[in-house]
Amino acid sequence: MDLEKRFLKYVSFDTQSDENSSSTPSTLKQLDLAKYLVKELKSIGCSDAFLDEYGIVYASIKANVNKKIPTIGLIAHMDTSSDCSGANIHPRIIRNYDGSKIMLNENTFLDPSEFVELNEQIHDDLIVTDGTTLLGADDKAGIAIIVESIYRIINDKNHLHGDIKIAFTPDEEIGRGTEHFDVEFFDCDYAYTLDGGDIHIIEYENFNAASAIVEIKGINIHPGSAKDKMINSILLAKEFDDLLPKDELPSNTFKYQGFHHLCDINGDVEHTTLHYIIRNHDANILKRQMNDFVTAKEKIDDKYHGNFVSLTLKEGYKNMKEVIEKHYEVIDKVTDAYKKLNIDYRFEPIRGGTDGANLSFLNLPCPNLGDGGYNFHGRYEYANLTQMRQMVKIVQEIARVKDL
Repeated sequence: MDLEKRFLKYVSFDTQSDENSSSTPSTLKQLDLAKYLVKELKSIGCSDAFLDEYGIVYASIKANVNKKIPTIGLIAHMDTSSDCSGANIHPRIIRNYDGSKIMLNENTFLDPSEFVELNEQIHDDLIVTDGTTLLGADDKAGIAIIVESIYRIINDKNHLHGDIKIAFTPDEEIGRGTEHFDVEFFDCDYAYTLDGGDIHIIEYENFNAASAIVEIKGINIHPGSAKDKMINSILLAKEFDDLLPKDELPSNTFKYQGFHHLCDINGDVEHTTLHYIIRNHDANILKRQMNDFVTAKEKIDDKYHGNFVSLTLKEGYKNMKEVIEKHYEVIDKVTDAYKKLNIDYRFEPIRGGTDGANLSFLNLPCPNLGDGGYNFHGRYEYANLTQMRQMVKIVQEIARVKDL
């Protein structure tokens, strides 16, 4: 089975996670892929592959050199987003893409004038959806790359390598991918998640994260006699949101610029709840953003002469940059591989989070590499198979021992 067939097999499994579930993993169907991967890993030579009680697949291959060298880890996640259906996926391969508009179905197109990255992928092989589901490149492309790389390393007797550890996790899409990850058992000097997009991008910076829950009380009076008495919590919610900086909305920011994002609002005259996420690459600016919420609460309460706003602020994952920069050999290992293979690379910050961030703060430095997937979480998702093939070579090179 080659890289292409592996990927097509993996996306045939429906592995959506569920943020409303309290079980681990959040959906039992993720275990179907996990069990399959254990069998496949064993079949290619990872005899110790197993599935733990939390739905994490672990495996390894032993070093074939006597010299003591760092142990590296390769990590990807098995679940897909709940934003779009992940069942009954019908992938289609486009060989030698010619740069034209791609018809997914009679109503849905991948237009290079809209998805401009397609203009840089002419002559590449692509895998697309039928326009009714996501594809699952996030992150089954990462899994396929890891398994194919391990298969080739094991079967290349001239490929000298140290110990290599593999892990496939559930529930990454709902922020629980590392909740039960056993870093001590994994026992690596450093690792890489393969969970990005363009393989030419190396990522070791991510947002610092926080969340805010704003609960607003109102006073409900019959509208016929409400003058100077009614306080509509829905309108106070609007007023609260208007007090936050408008230039820090996701739609007004890019690259290193942080944002606050109103994810959900639900309420009536008497009670309204708002859920926000807050993000910034700079931890100090994140604190200022969080304080903006405190200031907005105080202004509303002062204006209406009461305690109408309840605010809960919580910090989440941190920017792994502060860890990676202390262990920069993990980046040097990657850039050396790109240079050896004459593949261009660049560094870009992640405008989001990553399992690698959590793992880095658990003493496992873990930057993120691309897997050739694009337009994640929706029907326009596709995988660049040509880039996936290149990433297999990059992973092999990262694992290679050069100096004995």
